[in-house]
Amino acid sequence: MLIRQATLLDGAVVDIRVGDTIEQVAASLPPHPGEYVLDAASGTVIPGLHDHHLHVYSAAAEMDSIRVGPAEVSDEAGLGRALTAAPAGSDGWVRAVGYHEAVAGPLDRQLLDRWVPDVPVRVQHRSGALWTVNSPGLAALGLGGHPDGILRSADETWSAALERRRPAAVAEFSARLAGYGVTGVTDATPDLAPADRPTGLRQRVHCLAPGKRILHDDGLDLDGLTEWIADRHRGDAPVAVHCVTAAQLVVTIAALRAAGRHPADRIEHAAMVPADSVGDLVGLGVTVVTQPNFVAERGDQYRTDVPAAEQEQLWRLGSLLAAGVPVALSTDAPFGSADPWAAMRAAVHRRTPDGAVLNPAERITGRRALTLFLGSAENPTCARRIAPGQPGDLCVLTASPQRVVEELDADLVAATVVGGAVVFQR
Repeated sequence: MLIRQATLLDGAVVDIRVGDTIEQVAASLPPHPGEYVLDAASGTVIPGLHDHHLHVYSAAAEMDSIRVGPAEVSDEAGLGRALTAAPAGSDGWVRAVGYHEAVAGPLDRQLLDRWVPDVPVRVQHRSGALWTVNSPGLAALGLGGHPDGILRSADETWSAALERRRPAAVAEFSARLAGYGVTGVTDATPDLAPADRPTGLRQRVHCLAPGKRILHDDGLDLDGLTEWIADRHRGDAPVAVHCVTAAQLVVTIAALRAAGRHPADRIEHAAMVPADSVGDLVGLGVTVVTQPNFVAERGDQYRTDVPAAEQEQLWRLGSLLAAGVPVALSTDAPFGSADPWAAMRAAVHRRTPDGAVLNPAERITGRRALTLFLGSAENPTCARRIAPGQPGDLCVLTASPQRVVEELDADLVAATVVGGAVVFQR
C-alpha cells in the first residue's frame, strides 16, 4: 500500500510505500497499478505503538466483567449489591475485577457466600495477584475444602483451568487496541504454554513466558531466584521479573548481580524504586518496563496507603531516564487502562484522579513519552523509525506532530497499519 502526504515527527512530508516492511520513503511516490492508496492529508505518521506489558486473555475477559474498585463501589453494601445484580457469564461464573481493600476490607469465601451463595463468583484484586472465590466456585474448581477462598493468580493448578473455561473476547480486545494505534503487544502472562498463546489478534504478539516470574514478599528466595535466572541465561534466554515492592526489587537486583546479566533482561513494573537502587539498575543495564498510568488511575489511593516519606519511590520515570536506565512503557491491561495515550499523558502530567501531582520530578515530555511506546518486542527501548527496512506497522494520525505530542489523544488516530494492511480506519 501507499501512504501519501505523511508528516513525520521531524516535520518532513513524505510518501511511504509499505508491505510487511517499509519499502520506500520519498518526497513523492507514484502509485502502482491497483495499489491501495491512503491519503494522510499531512497528518502525522509514526511507527505503530507497541504495548510492552499486558495480559491478552485477562484483558479480553475483563471487557465483560463487572468492575468493583473504589471508583465504582464505595463500601461493603455497594459491593454486595453489585455482585448480587451481576449476571453470570456464558461459563456460569460471575466475574468481578479491580477490587481493592479500600472498598470493604479483605474478602474471603464466607463474605462472598453471604451475597451470592448459589452461583460461582470470583473477584480479582486490582493487583492481579489474587482471586477470592465463593463456595460454589471453589466446588467447581475441586477446592471445596479450601479454608478462605483466597487464591493466587500465579498458581496455574487452578487459574489456567479457570481462565480456559471462559471464552475470551480476544478479537474484540484486539480491535480496541487497533483503534489506539497499537500494532504490537508483549503478553506478560506467566506460565503461558506455547499451545495456549493468544492467536487471532490484529497485532503482532510476543510472549514473555516462560521467562516471566512473579515475586511475592512473603516468599522471596534469593538463592532460588538466582538459580532460575542463571539457568535461563545458560540457555541464552533473558528473564522478566515482576517487582512491585521495594523488597522485590532489591532481591531481584541481588539475584541479577549474582547470576550475571543478559542484554534483554527486564524488570516489570518497578512500582517502588528506592533512591539507592537507581544506580544499581544503571550498573546492571537491565530494562525497566513501567506503567505511569497507575499514577492517574490510583494515585490518590497511593497517597493514602504509602507513607509520605516513601511516595517519591512511586512509579519513577524521569529520574530513571536521567540516570541512564533503559525504560519502556506499557499499560498492564487489564489491571490498567489499555489506552497507551492515557499512559503517555500520565507520564507527562503525573496527576492523580483528584488532581494532585504525584512526584512532579518524574514528569517527562510528551515526545519522550510517545517514543517509549515505539520500541519493538525484541528491543523495547529503541524507538523504531519511518525508514526502509523497518516493520510495516504504522499509526496514521489526523494532526500535526506538535499537536500529537501536546494532546496525546487516541481520538487523533485515523488508521492503523500492520504489515502493510489496514487493520483500523476511522
